[in-house]
Amino acid sequence: MMLPAWTRAASYSPRPVHLGIRSQARSSRACGSQEYHRPVAKRPAKPKAEKAPKLEATKPPPRLTPAPVPLRSLIGHDRAAKVLQDAMRSGRIHHAWIFHGQAGVGKCTAALAFAAILLDPTSQATFSGEISPDPESTTQRLLQSGTHPDMHLVVKELAKYHDDSQVRSRKLQSIPIDVLRDFVLAPSAVNAAIRTSAMAAKVFIIDEAELLNIAGQNALLKFLEEPPDRTVIILVTSAEEYLLPTIRSRCQRVFFGPLRDADMRRWLAQTKLEVPEEQLGWLLEFASGAPGMLQGAVTENLAGWWERLAPMLARADQGEYVAELGPAMHELIDAWAKDFAERDANNSKELANRIASERMLRLVASHLRGGLTKSDPARAATRLDALRGAERALDANVNLLFVFEKLAAEISLPAGVTP
Repeated sequence: MMLPAWTRAASYSPRPVHLGIRSQARSSRACGSQEYHRPVAKRPAKPKAEKAPKLEATKPPPRLTPAPVPLRSLIGHDRAAKVLQDAMRSGRIHHAWIFHGQAGVGKCTAALAFAAILLDPTSQATFSGEISPDPESTTQRLLQSGTHPDMHLVVKELAKYHDDSQVRSRKLQSIPIDVLRDFVLAPSAVNAAIRTSAMAAKVFIIDEAELLNIAGQNALLKFLEEPPDRTVIILVTSAEEYLLPTIRSRCQRVFFGPLRDADMRRWLAQTKLEVPEEQLGWLLEFASGAPGMLQGAVTENLAGWWERLAPMLARADQGEYVAELGPAMHELIDAWAKDFAERDANNSKELANRIASERMLRLVASHLRGGLTKSDPARAATRLDALRGAERALDANVNLLFVFEKLAAEISLPAGVTP
């Protein structure tokens, strides 16, 4: 399972340039005799066209769409897979879907697997009753190489490959409506590149759909109300509540829950991700059933956060106020966010702060969950309320240092004391 940072290719034509006309400076003309100057009519200067400004070439997006896995190989999502199989067996595929659930559980992986079946004309029921395609078909080879022209994976990073320089230079905090127009609305209005008898002619997957702003969602709503023929769109989101009710009501919703511990270990065995044995227990607790979150914790070395904060959190468990805990959490967040923002000029420091803060809250939550059976129920409830308060403060853009200093103080309160 891979974390989403995937884009598909598209070709661009240069934007038309309107040539401006520059007036030329008039020059005086002298007569042969210095004593006599006859006025001479000025011939109108011949207009000259300005040179067209040199356009900056826009490189096409790299093809980084991961190869889809068979739907039957999804780990821990038997119920969701059954919903999709039942829809395909019915012969009536809904045009709009929402795959929702916490981040990193495999929603986008499932969307790609679903799309691979819909786009393939060889897909049919097997002896087990499951609908699946011929793995050696032309469609599957195109999907495996990431070159299928009617498979569209849309992410906010596509803004970096837009033909408008203003769109390319924006910080990536949301999915701009320009990306939606160029990579969803425009391609959906033209005929499919490959004409087949498959269940769908084109499939659009919008990852992190909650990042669509109101303008983008309203434009998408028109698409959902008047869908092109044999076109399927899948909105993948970990925050379904940020989508307009009118969008949610027009989509078939499929929930993807967290994986059980046994499924997480099976996923680890299949991916062959190298995890130090001494960190495995903490990583499973931190991931909370989300393989993508576990993979991110390993690649980002969040175990280093845990090693630094664990002794301070243990002291807080004893009811001791640890003055350095809040600043330490803020320092780790700030360092992670700066590194993230420096990797790419389009990366937003504000968004990076939010991502790192959410990881920190997840770390604290995993620690608190581990001590629920050992602590006083009233104190456990107070500490969980402190976490929810920190989340609300982040939503309100409260200063990060203040948020985590307050959180550190509140989770350190002894039993019987309320903030």
